[in-house]
Parts: sequence; structure tokens; C-alpha cells
Amino acid sequence: MAHEPWFSGYADVTVDPPYEFSSPLVTEAKNVTLAFVVADSSQPCAPSWGNAYSLDEAEEALNLEQRISGLKSNGGSIAVSFGGAINTELAVACQDPVDLLAAYRSVVNRYSPSTIDFDIEGDALLNAPAGERRAEAVAALQQEKEGWGGRLDVWLTLPASPRGLTDDGVAAVDQMLAAGVRLAGVNIMTMNYGSSRSPSQSMLEAAVAAAEATHDQLSISYQRVGINLSGQEIWARMGLTPMIGTNDLPGEIFGLDAARGLNAFAVEKGIQRISMWSLNRDTQCEVESAKGEASHICSGVQQEPGQFTRLLAAGLEGRLG
Repeated sequence: MAHEPWFSGYADVTVDPPYEFSSPLVTEAKNVTLAFVVADSSQPCAPSWGNAYSLDEAEEALNLEQRISGLKSNGGSIAVSFGGAINTELAVACQDPVDLLAAYRSVVNRYSPSTIDFDIEGDALLNAPAGERRAEAVAALQQEKEGWGGRLDVWLTLPASPRGLTDDGVAAVDQMLAAGVRLAGVNIMTMNYGSSRSPSQSMLEAAVAAAEATHDQLSISYQRVGINLSGQEIWARMGLTPMIGTNDLPGEIFGLDAARGLNAFAVEKGIQRISMWSLNRDTQCEVESAKGEASHICSGVQQEPGQFTRLLAAGLEGRLG
């Protein structure tokens, strides 16, 4: 099932100035995960980009589809990510299963990604009925796509601490597997640990601990649905996503050395995916925040443009189909 390991940074579609993913600054940014498709606050079952642009408006105002075509013509590829920390994921807002499936389908049909990603966190992760709706809709969509001879890889992106996934995160994995979703993998957010990270633990050490704990949890989740996987097969169904530079919580900085270390760990273990939040931020800030707060458009650490991408992507030659 696993493809060649790949790197794909997240690009926040709605941030201004936009990240020019169609002609990336570094060749390692050939795969891009576009974020985030969420529910339109005025139409709960209508997909939007960040509750700021409908799909049609994103084409008109952001030239989104032409930029996707430009990336693909240069040998690149996209994934589409649903959810995120802000706004409302479609399965939470849209309570009609038929309309929810139609919403997901409209996005997949419009942008033709071979990979979709569900970034489920915050209140969305606590909402078990929404999780059931999501899992059933995604399973149906995946079956539809494969019935047409296509492919739809599904990733679940979840928060993690050095102790691994939360109980709600494990439940989200279990819901997907029980519904029959063939998960390409589970991608953990190695960021914003808060009190779960001990003062003596570096951001890299916390990320490694989170990955190892999640590895054990996923093995058990697969066993619950009658699938016994080797340790290597579990690693090949995992992804790691740090927030580069200054994180959202005070005192948490994922620096260049941590990026080198995380890449080395991922390559050694055979982890399928590395992502990062975000491609928009992969440059040095022109003016540092007086409060040390994370910026949407720069990393908050000294770096060359695109340096985190190059470090995290090293040795990961795969592409998103």
C-alpha cells in the first residue's frame, strides 16, 4: 500500500500575501497540502476555503485552480486538507449524511487530488457524532473513487503529546477504520505541547516520543479491526508535522537543528510522510514580533528562505500521485 516516502508542506490558501506554490522557491516543495476546506458559516453543508471564499470565489479571487494547474505542469501535486484549528469542519456543521458526502465529493471532483487530509482537532475532535458522519462519508467517497478506477488516499491528522494521541484521537482513528476507510496513514502534529512536554525535553525529543507512543497506539487500533501489522508497516502509515520556528505556545521553538533531527528519525524509521506548518512561514521575519508570537508569514527564527522545507524533505523523493 505504501508509496515512496514524501514531503508535503501545508500552504494556507487564505493567508495574504499568498504562498506562490505554483512556482515554489525550492524544488523540494513539489508536493503541497492546501489548507483548509471548512464549512461555510452561512451554509453548513457548503465547502469553503477558511470560511472566507467559496470554491468559486477562490477561483475568482485567488486564481486557485490555475495555480494548481501550474504546479502540476511543473511536475508537482496537491493534497487537500479539511478542518484545521480555526473554523468548523464540514462533518461538525453538516448533519445530513447525504449532503456531507456531496460536499466532500464536490471538493475532490473539483481539484482532483489523489490525497485528502483531515486535520481534526479542538472541539471537532471531541464531537463523536461528527466523527461517525465523517468516517462514513469518507468511506463512501473512497469507494466511489476506487469504483471509477481512481485512487483516493486518506490521511487523518491529529494532535499529539509526548505520550502519543489523546483518547479522542485514538477514537477518531478507530472510527475511520471501523467504517472501512483504508487509511493511508495517521499524521501527528508535533507542536504546541504545553505542559505535556517536560522542561528538560527538547522539541525534537518530544516529537520523537510522540511518534513512538503513537506507533504503539496505532498497532492496537489496527488489531481491533483484525489487521495485524508489523512495526515497519505501522511506521509506513505514519506522518509527522512540526510547526516550524516559533510555535503558538510560549517557549516552544522548533529550530533548524530540530528539523534535521526529525528528518533523520523519519528516514531511519521509514515514516511515510513529513509535512510542516507551513510553507507560508518558511522564511525569516523582516520584523520580529515584540511578544515573540507566531506569525502567519514567517518562522520567527534566523533562516534562509525555504530552509525548513529543504531540511525536512531531505531524502523523501515521493510524490502525491
